[in-house]
Amino acid sequence: MKHIDSIIKGGMIVTMDPQFRVLEEHFIAIDSGKILDILPLARLKDFKTKNKIDAAGCLVTPGFVNAHTHVPMSYFRGLADDLPLDKWLNDYIWPLEAKMVNEDFVLDSSLHAAAEMIKNGITLCNDMYFHEDRIADAFTKAGTRVIISQAIIGHNFDKDPSEIAPIVQKMQSCYQDNPLVDCAIAPHAIYTCSKEILKACAEAAIANDWMIHTHLSETQKELEDCLKEHGKRPLEYLESLGFLEAKCLFAHGVWLSGTEQKKLSDATAAIALCAHSNLKLGSGNAPVKDMLQNSVKLAIGTDGVASNNSLDILSEVGTLARLHKGINHDPTILSAKKAFSLLTIDGAKALGRGEDLGSLETGKWADIAIIQIDSLATTPLYNPYSQLVYAMKSEMIRDLMVAGSFVMKDRALKNLDEKELIETAKKYKIKILQELVR
Repeated sequence: MKHIDSIIKGGMIVTMDPQFRVLEEHFIAIDSGKILDILPLARLKDFKTKNKIDAAGCLVTPGFVNAHTHVPMSYFRGLADDLPLDKWLNDYIWPLEAKMVNEDFVLDSSLHAAAEMIKNGITLCNDMYFHEDRIADAFTKAGTRVIISQAIIGHNFDKDPSEIAPIVQKMQSCYQDNPLVDCAIAPHAIYTCSKEILKACAEAAIANDWMIHTHLSETQKELEDCLKEHGKRPLEYLESLGFLEAKCLFAHGVWLSGTEQKKLSDATAAIALCAHSNLKLGSGNAPVKDMLQNSVKLAIGTDGVASNNSLDILSEVGTLARLHKGINHDPTILSAKKAFSLLTIDGAKALGRGEDLGSLETGKWADIAIIQIDSLATTPLYNPYSQLVYAMKSEMIRDLMVAGSFVMKDRALKNLDEKELIETAKKYKIKILQELVR
Protein backbone atom coordinates (compact mmCIF):
# COMPACT_ATOMS: atom_id res chain seq x y z
CA MET A 1 0.00 0.00 0.00
CA LYS A 2 1.46 3.33 -1.12
CA HIS A 3 1.19 6.33 1.23
CA ILE A 4 0.25 9.52 -0.65
CA ASP A 5 -0.85 13.05 0.22
CA SER A 6 -4.46 13.13 -1.03
CA ILE A 7 -7.19 11.29 -2.89
CA ILE A 8 -10.16 12.86 -4.68
CA LYS A 9 -12.84 10.23 -5.16
CA GLY A 10 -16.36 10.19 -6.52
CA GLY A 11 -17.86 12.67 -8.91
CA MET A 12 -17.27 13.03 -12.62
CA ILE A 13 -13.68 13.78 -13.66
CA VAL A 14 -13.46 16.07 -16.70
CA THR A 15 -9.83 15.46 -17.59
CA MET A 16 -9.35 17.75 -20.65
CA ASP A 17 -6.65 15.30 -21.74
CA PRO A 18 -5.97 14.71 -25.48
CA GLN A 19 -8.84 12.19 -25.62
CA PHE A 20 -11.17 14.48 -23.63
CA ARG A 21 -11.93 11.59 -21.29
CA VAL A 22 -14.75 12.07 -18.81
CA LEU A 23 -14.36 9.48 -16.06
CA GLU A 24 -16.79 8.19 -13.47
CA GLU A 25 -16.07 5.62 -10.77
CA HIS A 26 -12.45 6.83 -10.72
CA PHE A 27 -10.23 8.65 -8.22
CA ILE A 28 -7.31 11.05 -8.48
CA ALA A 29 -4.17 10.17 -6.50
CA ILE A 30 -2.13 13.24 -5.54
CA ASP A 31 1.38 13.30 -4.12
CA SER A 32 4.01 16.03 -3.80
CA GLY A 33 1.65 18.52 -5.40
CA LYS A 34 1.18 16.51 -8.60
CA ILE A 35 -1.26 14.01 -10.04
CA LEU A 36 0.24 10.60 -9.39
CA ASP A 37 -2.48 8.78 -11.33
CA ILE A 38 -6.18 8.62 -12.17
CA LEU A 39 -7.48 5.12 -11.54
CA PRO A 40 -10.71 3.09 -11.18
CA LEU A 41 -12.16 3.04 -7.66
CA ALA A 42 -11.24 -0.64 -7.37
CA ARG A 43 -7.62 0.48 -7.06
CA LEU A 44 -8.28 2.58 -3.93
CA LYS A 45 -7.01 -0.30 -1.81
CA ASP A 46 -3.53 0.25 -3.27
CA PHE A 47 -3.19 3.66 -1.60
CA LYS A 48 -3.30 5.10 1.89
CA THR A 49 -3.86 8.74 2.79
CA LYS A 50 -5.09 10.88 5.65
CA ASN A 51 -6.75 13.28 3.23
CA LYS A 52 -9.66 11.73 1.32
CA ILE A 53 -11.80 14.30 -0.50
CA ASP A 54 -15.34 13.26 -1.35
CA ALA A 55 -16.40 14.74 -4.69
CA ALA A 56 -19.72 12.90 -4.96
CA GLY A 57 -22.29 15.07 -6.71
CA CYS A 58 -19.50 17.18 -8.26
CA LEU A 59 -17.56 17.74 -11.44
CA VAL A 60 -13.79 17.59 -10.97
CA THR A 61 -12.02 19.76 -13.55
CA PRO A 62 -8.69 21.46 -14.09
CA GLY A 63 -8.37 24.89 -12.48
CA PHE A 64 -9.23 27.73 -14.85
CA VAL A 65 -6.75 29.91 -16.77
CA ASN A 66 -7.26 33.67 -17.04
CA ALA A 67 -5.01 34.55 -19.99
CA HIS A 68 -5.20 38.35 -19.77
CA THR A 69 -5.90 40.64 -16.86
CA HIS A 70 -4.74 43.69 -14.90
CA VAL A 71 -4.95 42.45 -11.32
CA PRO A 72 -4.62 45.67 -9.26
CA MET A 73 -7.46 47.40 -11.11
CA SER A 74 -9.86 45.56 -8.81
CA TYR A 75 -10.25 48.79 -6.80
CA PHE A 76 -11.33 50.72 -9.93
CA ARG A 77 -14.39 48.54 -10.55
CA GLY A 78 -17.31 50.68 -11.71
CA LEU A 79 -15.48 54.04 -11.56
CA ALA A 80 -15.75 55.03 -15.21
CA ASP A 81 -18.30 52.89 -16.99
CA ASP A 82 -19.98 53.35 -20.37
CA LEU A 83 -17.06 55.04 -22.15
CA PRO A 84 -14.96 54.18 -25.24
CA LEU A 85 -11.48 52.83 -24.56
CA ASP A 86 -9.44 55.94 -25.43
CA LYS A 87 -11.58 58.26 -23.31
CA TRP A 88 -11.76 55.69 -20.49
CA LEU A 89 -7.96 55.42 -20.40
CA ASN A 90 -6.93 59.01 -21.04
CA ASP A 91 -9.54 60.87 -18.98
CA TYR A 92 -10.08 58.52 -16.05
CA ILE A 93 -7.87 55.46 -15.58
CA TRP A 94 -4.40 56.86 -16.31
CA PRO A 95 -4.87 60.09 -14.31
CA LEU A 96 -6.22 58.10 -11.36
CA GLU A 97 -3.39 55.57 -11.55
CA ALA A 98 -0.87 58.43 -11.50
CA LYS A 99 -2.36 59.58 -8.19
CA MET A 100 -3.13 56.27 -6.51
CA VAL A 101 -0.84 53.51 -7.68
CA ASN A 102 2.02 52.69 -5.32
CA GLU A 103 3.38 49.49 -3.77
CA ASP A 104 0.81 49.36 -0.97
CA PHE A 105 -2.10 49.98 -3.34
CA VAL A 106 -0.90 47.24 -5.70
CA LEU A 107 -0.39 44.73 -2.89
CA ASP A 108 -3.80 45.35 -1.30
CA SER A 109 -5.75 45.43 -4.56
CA SER A 110 -3.91 42.32 -5.78
CA LEU A 111 -4.83 40.40 -2.64
CA HIS A 112 -8.44 41.37 -3.28
CA ALA A 113 -8.22 40.22 -6.92
CA ALA A 114 -6.43 36.98 -6.02
CA ALA A 115 -9.23 36.14 -3.60
CA GLU A 116 -11.87 36.94 -6.20
CA MET A 117 -10.09 34.77 -8.76
CA ILE A 118 -10.00 31.87 -6.32
CA LYS A 119 -13.74 32.23 -5.78
CA ASN A 120 -14.09 32.02 -9.57
CA GLY A 121 -12.00 28.87 -9.97
CA ILE A 122 -8.93 30.56 -11.49
CA THR A 123 -5.63 28.90 -10.61
CA LEU A 124 -3.41 30.72 -13.13
CA CYS A 125 -3.63 34.28 -14.43
CA ASN A 126 -1.48 36.26 -16.83
CA ASP A 127 -1.11 39.81 -15.55
CA MET A 128 0.20 43.11 -16.88
CA TYR A 129 0.55 46.09 -14.54
CA PHE A 130 3.03 48.01 -12.34
CA HIS A 131 4.89 47.05 -9.14
CA GLU A 132 4.65 43.46 -10.26
CA ASP A 133 6.74 42.28 -7.30
CA ARG A 134 3.83 43.19 -5.03
CA ILE A 135 1.46 41.23 -7.29
CA ALA A 136 3.79 38.25 -6.98
CA ASP A 137 3.73 38.67 -3.18
CA ALA A 138 -0.07 38.75 -3.16
CA PHE A 139 -0.52 35.61 -5.26
CA THR A 140 2.16 33.76 -3.33
CA LYS A 141 0.27 34.54 -0.14
CA ALA A 142 -3.01 33.47 -1.75
CA GLY A 143 -1.38 30.26 -2.98
CA THR A 144 -2.27 30.60 -6.66
CA ARG A 145 -0.26 31.00 -9.85
CA VAL A 146 0.50 34.22 -11.70
CA ILE A 147 2.56 35.30 -14.68
CA ILE A 148 3.76 38.82 -13.95
CA SER A 149 4.86 41.37 -16.51
CA GLN A 150 5.72 44.99 -15.86
CA ALA A 151 3.68 47.16 -18.24
CA ILE A 152 6.00 49.22 -20.41
CA ILE A 153 4.27 52.45 -21.43
CA GLY A 154 6.19 55.13 -23.28
CA HIS A 155 5.14 58.15 -21.23
CA ASN A 156 5.99 56.31 -17.98
CA PHE A 157 9.18 54.59 -19.14
CA ASP A 158 12.08 56.97 -18.52
CA LYS A 159 14.88 54.53 -19.34
CA ASP A 160 16.73 53.64 -22.51
CA PRO A 161 15.16 50.71 -24.41
CA SER A 162 18.42 48.79 -23.93
CA GLU A 163 17.59 48.61 -20.20
CA ILE A 164 14.39 46.60 -20.78
CA ALA A 165 16.09 43.21 -20.91
CA PRO A 166 18.05 43.71 -17.62
CA ILE A 167 14.84 44.80 -15.86
CA VAL A 168 13.04 41.60 -16.87
CA GLN A 169 16.13 39.47 -16.14
CA LYS A 170 16.24 40.88 -12.61
CA MET A 171 12.55 40.11 -12.15
CA GLN A 172 13.10 36.57 -13.46
CA SER A 173 15.97 35.96 -11.03
CA CYS A 174 13.84 37.06 -8.07
CA TYR A 175 11.23 34.37 -8.73
CA GLN A 176 13.20 31.50 -10.22
CA ASP A 177 12.69 29.47 -7.03
CA ASN A 178 8.99 30.36 -6.62
CA PRO A 179 6.86 27.69 -8.38
CA LEU A 180 3.80 29.96 -8.33
CA VAL A 181 5.34 32.89 -10.21
CA ASP A 182 6.50 33.17 -13.82
CA CYS A 183 7.55 36.31 -15.71
CA ALA A 184 6.92 37.78 -19.16
CA ILE A 185 7.78 40.99 -20.98
CA ALA A 186 4.94 43.46 -21.59
CA PRO A 187 5.05 46.38 -23.97
CA HIS A 188 1.56 47.74 -23.36
CA ALA A 189 0.44 48.39 -26.96
CA ILE A 190 1.57 49.85 -30.27
CA TYR A 191 -0.07 53.18 -29.39
CA THR A 192 1.72 53.56 -26.05
CA CYS A 193 5.20 52.30 -27.01
CA SER A 194 7.70 53.72 -29.47
CA LYS A 195 9.15 51.69 -32.30
CA GLU A 196 12.42 51.51 -30.37
CA ILE A 197 10.75 50.13 -27.24
CA LEU A 198 8.76 47.56 -29.20
CA LYS A 199 11.84 46.40 -31.10
CA ALA A 200 13.88 46.13 -27.88
CA CYS A 201 11.13 44.03 -26.30
CA ALA A 202 11.03 41.66 -29.28
CA GLU A 203 14.82 41.28 -29.30
CA ALA A 204 14.92 40.62 -25.55
CA ALA A 205 12.10 38.07 -25.78
CA ILE A 206 13.77 36.18 -28.61
CA ALA A 207 17.20 36.20 -26.95
CA ASN A 208 15.87 34.99 -23.59
CA ASP A 209 12.94 32.80 -24.70
CA TRP A 210 10.45 35.04 -22.88
CA MET A 211 6.76 35.38 -23.67
CA ILE A 212 5.60 38.80 -24.86
CA HIS A 213 2.27 39.91 -23.38
CA THR A 214 0.69 42.87 -25.17
CA HIS A 215 -2.58 44.33 -26.42
CA LEU A 216 -3.33 43.99 -30.13
CA SER A 217 -6.03 45.30 -32.48
CA GLU A 218 -8.43 46.06 -29.66
CA THR A 219 -10.25 48.95 -31.34
CA GLN A 220 -10.96 50.26 -34.81
CA LYS A 221 -9.19 53.50 -33.86
CA GLU A 222 -6.00 51.55 -33.09
CA LEU A 223 -6.21 49.93 -36.53
CA GLU A 224 -6.87 53.20 -38.36
CA ASP A 225 -4.13 55.07 -36.51
CA CYS A 226 -1.63 52.31 -37.25
CA LEU A 227 -2.47 52.32 -40.95
CA LYS A 228 -2.11 56.11 -41.05
CA GLU A 229 1.15 56.25 -39.07
CA HIS A 230 2.94 53.10 -40.22
CA GLY A 231 1.19 52.05 -43.43
CA LYS A 232 0.59 48.63 -41.89
CA ARG A 233 -2.07 46.86 -39.86
CA PRO A 234 -1.12 46.38 -36.17
CA LEU A 235 0.07 42.76 -36.42
CA GLU A 236 1.96 43.51 -39.63
CA TYR A 237 3.66 46.42 -37.86
CA LEU A 238 4.67 44.19 -34.93
CA GLU A 239 5.83 41.51 -37.35
CA SER A 240 8.17 44.04 -38.97
CA LEU A 241 9.70 44.60 -35.51
CA GLY A 242 10.29 40.89 -34.90
CA PHE A 243 7.35 39.99 -32.67
CA LEU A 244 6.30 36.88 -34.56
CA GLU A 245 9.74 35.36 -34.03
CA ALA A 246 9.01 35.37 -30.28
CA LYS A 247 6.36 33.64 -28.16
CA CYS A 248 3.42 36.05 -27.89
CA LEU A 249 0.16 36.36 -26.02
CA PHE A 250 -1.92 39.04 -27.73
CA ALA A 251 -4.94 40.37 -25.86
CA HIS A 252 -8.20 41.08 -27.73
CA GLY A 253 -7.48 40.71 -31.48
CA VAL A 254 -10.84 42.26 -32.34
CA TRP A 255 -9.81 43.84 -35.64
CA LEU A 256 -7.54 41.16 -37.10
CA SER A 257 -7.75 40.47 -40.84
CA GLY A 258 -7.72 37.01 -42.38
CA THR A 259 -4.12 37.53 -43.51
CA GLU A 260 -3.08 38.48 -39.98
CA GLN A 261 -4.85 35.44 -38.57
CA LYS A 262 -2.91 33.14 -40.90
CA LYS A 263 0.33 34.76 -39.77
CA LEU A 264 -0.67 34.07 -36.16
CA SER A 265 -1.48 30.44 -36.87
CA ASP A 266 2.04 29.93 -38.21
CA ALA A 267 3.67 31.63 -35.21
CA THR A 268 4.10 30.71 -31.54
CA ALA A 269 1.33 33.09 -30.64
CA ALA A 270 -2.17 33.09 -29.19
CA ILE A 271 -5.07 35.50 -28.77
CA ALA A 272 -6.69 36.04 -25.38
CA LEU A 273 -10.36 36.71 -26.12
CA CYS A 274 -12.01 39.22 -23.75
CA ALA A 275 -15.66 39.26 -24.78
CA HIS A 276 -17.14 41.11 -21.79
CA SER A 277 -14.57 43.92 -21.88
CA ASN A 278 -14.89 44.36 -25.65
CA LEU A 279 -18.68 44.44 -25.41
CA LYS A 280 -18.74 46.89 -22.51
CA LEU A 281 -16.23 49.27 -24.11
CA GLY A 282 -17.97 48.99 -27.48
CA SER A 283 -14.73 47.86 -29.11
CA GLY A 284 -16.33 45.20 -31.30
CA ASN A 285 -16.28 41.41 -31.40
CA ALA A 286 -13.24 39.32 -32.27
CA PRO A 287 -13.69 37.29 -35.48
CA VAL A 288 -13.77 34.00 -33.61
CA LYS A 289 -15.35 31.99 -36.45
CA ASP A 290 -12.57 33.03 -38.82
CA MET A 291 -9.92 32.53 -36.14
CA LEU A 292 -11.05 28.95 -35.59
CA GLN A 293 -11.07 28.29 -39.34
CA ASN A 294 -7.58 29.78 -39.61
CA SER A 295 -6.30 27.65 -36.69
CA VAL A 296 -5.41 30.63 -34.50
CA LYS A 297 -4.53 29.51 -30.98
CA LEU A 298 -7.07 30.96 -28.54
CA ALA A 299 -7.50 31.47 -24.80
CA ILE A 300 -9.85 33.49 -22.58
CA GLY A 301 -9.15 36.50 -20.38
CA THR A 302 -11.34 38.62 -18.19
CA ASP A 303 -9.27 41.76 -18.82
CA GLY A 304 -9.08 44.08 -15.81
CA VAL A 305 -12.02 44.49 -13.48
CA ALA A 306 -12.18 48.20 -14.35
CA SER A 307 -13.27 47.37 -17.90
CA ASN A 308 -15.14 44.14 -17.21
CA ASN A 309 -16.40 44.64 -13.64
CA SER A 310 -16.04 40.93 -12.92
CA LEU A 311 -13.52 38.10 -12.71
CA ASP A 312 -16.26 35.51 -13.25
CA ILE A 313 -14.52 33.61 -16.03
CA LEU A 314 -17.26 30.96 -16.28
CA SER A 315 -19.64 33.76 -17.17
CA GLU A 316 -17.03 35.04 -19.64
CA VAL A 317 -16.83 31.73 -21.47
CA GLY A 318 -20.61 31.36 -21.54
CA THR A 319 -21.02 34.79 -23.09
CA LEU A 320 -18.27 34.12 -25.62
CA ALA A 321 -19.88 30.89 -26.84
CA ARG A 322 -23.38 32.35 -27.08
CA LEU A 323 -22.26 35.62 -28.65
CA HIS A 324 -20.49 34.05 -31.60
CA LYS A 325 -23.28 31.60 -32.28
CA GLY A 326 -25.63 34.58 -32.40
CA ILE A 327 -23.64 36.98 -34.55
CA ASN A 328 -22.78 34.20 -37.03
CA HIS A 329 -26.30 32.68 -37.02
CA ASP A 330 -24.64 29.32 -36.48
CA PRO A 331 -25.18 27.30 -33.27
CA THR A 332 -22.31 24.93 -34.15
CA ILE A 333 -19.60 27.58 -33.71
CA LEU A 334 -17.50 27.28 -30.55
CA SER A 335 -19.01 24.15 -29.05
CA ALA A 336 -19.22 23.84 -25.28
CA LYS A 337 -16.30 21.41 -25.29
CA LYS A 338 -14.12 23.80 -27.32
CA ALA A 339 -15.16 26.77 -25.19
CA PHE A 340 -14.22 24.94 -21.99
CA SER A 341 -10.91 23.98 -23.60
CA LEU A 342 -10.10 27.69 -23.96
CA LEU A 343 -10.58 28.02 -20.22
CA THR A 344 -8.32 25.06 -19.38
CA ILE A 345 -5.85 23.22 -21.63
CA ASP A 346 -5.87 25.73 -24.50
CA GLY A 347 -5.36 28.57 -22.03
CA ALA A 348 -2.42 26.76 -20.45
CA LYS A 349 -0.89 26.10 -23.89
CA ALA A 350 -1.33 29.75 -24.86
CA LEU A 351 0.77 30.74 -21.85
CA GLY A 352 3.41 28.09 -22.48
CA ARG A 353 2.24 25.91 -19.59
CA GLY A 354 0.46 23.10 -21.42
CA GLU A 355 3.05 20.53 -20.39
CA ASP A 356 2.30 20.82 -16.67
CA LEU A 357 -1.08 22.59 -16.34
CA GLY A 358 -4.52 22.80 -17.95
CA SER A 359 -5.63 19.18 -17.78
CA LEU A 360 -5.91 16.36 -15.25
CA GLU A 361 -3.17 13.94 -16.31
CA THR A 362 -0.48 11.92 -14.62
CA GLY A 363 2.56 14.04 -13.84
CA LYS A 364 0.83 17.41 -14.07
CA TRP A 365 0.36 19.78 -11.15
CA ALA A 366 -2.77 19.07 -9.12
CA ASP A 367 -4.52 22.36 -9.89
CA ILE A 368 -8.10 21.19 -9.51
CA ALA A 369 -11.60 22.64 -9.19
CA ILE A 370 -14.40 20.67 -7.54
CA ILE A 371 -17.75 22.00 -8.72
CA GLN A 372 -21.06 21.13 -7.08
CA ILE A 373 -23.64 19.85 -9.59
CA ASP A 374 -26.19 18.34 -7.23
CA SER A 375 -28.61 21.28 -7.51
CA LEU A 376 -31.82 22.28 -9.24
CA ALA A 377 -29.93 24.43 -11.76
CA THR A 378 -27.63 21.63 -12.87
CA THR A 379 -29.83 18.55 -12.72
CA PRO A 380 -30.21 16.46 -14.80
CA LEU A 381 -26.73 16.42 -16.31
CA TYR A 382 -26.28 14.90 -19.78
CA ASN A 383 -23.16 16.68 -21.01
CA PRO A 384 -20.65 18.11 -18.51
CA TYR A 385 -19.23 20.61 -21.01
CA SER A 386 -22.67 22.03 -21.75
CA GLN A 387 -23.41 22.29 -18.06
CA LEU A 388 -20.10 24.04 -17.36
CA VAL A 389 -20.45 26.58 -20.16
CA TYR A 390 -24.19 27.24 -20.29
CA ALA A 391 -25.63 26.46 -16.84
CA MET A 392 -23.06 26.76 -14.07
CA LYS A 393 -22.24 29.75 -11.92
CA SER A 394 -18.98 30.40 -10.14
CA GLU A 395 -20.81 30.09 -6.83
CA MET A 396 -21.05 26.36 -7.54
CA ILE A 397 -17.27 25.95 -7.30
CA ARG A 398 -16.94 24.26 -3.92
CA ASP A 399 -13.21 23.65 -3.61
CA LEU A 400 -10.09 24.83 -5.40
CA MET A 401 -6.68 23.23 -5.19
CA VAL A 402 -3.28 24.45 -6.40
CA ALA A 403 -0.36 22.00 -6.42
CA GLY A 404 -2.39 19.63 -4.26
CA SER A 405 -3.18 22.19 -1.53
CA PHE A 406 -6.56 23.79 -0.97
CA VAL A 407 -6.77 27.53 -1.56
CA MET A 408 -10.56 27.31 -1.10
CA LYS A 409 -12.52 24.64 0.77
CA ASP A 410 -16.30 24.66 1.00
CA ARG A 411 -16.25 28.19 -0.52
CA ALA A 412 -14.01 29.48 2.30
CA LEU A 413 -10.60 30.95 1.44
CA LYS A 414 -7.78 29.08 3.14
CA ASN A 415 -4.93 31.62 2.99
CA LEU A 416 -6.74 34.96 2.92
CA ASP A 417 -9.27 36.68 5.19
CA GLU A 418 -12.25 37.58 3.00
CA LYS A 419 -13.86 39.97 5.52
CA GLU A 420 -10.59 41.81 5.99
CA LEU A 421 -10.16 42.20 2.23
CA ILE A 422 -13.65 43.68 1.91
CA GLU A 423 -13.01 46.18 4.71
CA THR A 424 -9.70 47.21 3.14
CA ALA A 425 -11.42 47.79 -0.21
CA LYS A 426 -13.98 50.05 1.48
CA LYS A 427 -11.17 52.16 2.94
CA TYR A 428 -9.57 52.55 -0.47
CA LYS A 429 -12.91 53.64 -1.90
CA ILE A 430 -12.81 56.68 0.37
CA LYS A 431 -9.27 57.54 -0.75
CA ILE A 432 -10.14 57.11 -4.43
CA LEU A 433 -13.23 59.28 -4.19
CA GLN A 434 -11.17 62.01 -2.50
CA GLU A 435 -8.71 61.94 -5.40
CA LEU A 436 -11.49 62.11 -7.96
CA VAL A 437 -12.82 65.41 -6.59
CA ARG A 438 -9.40 67.11 -6.43
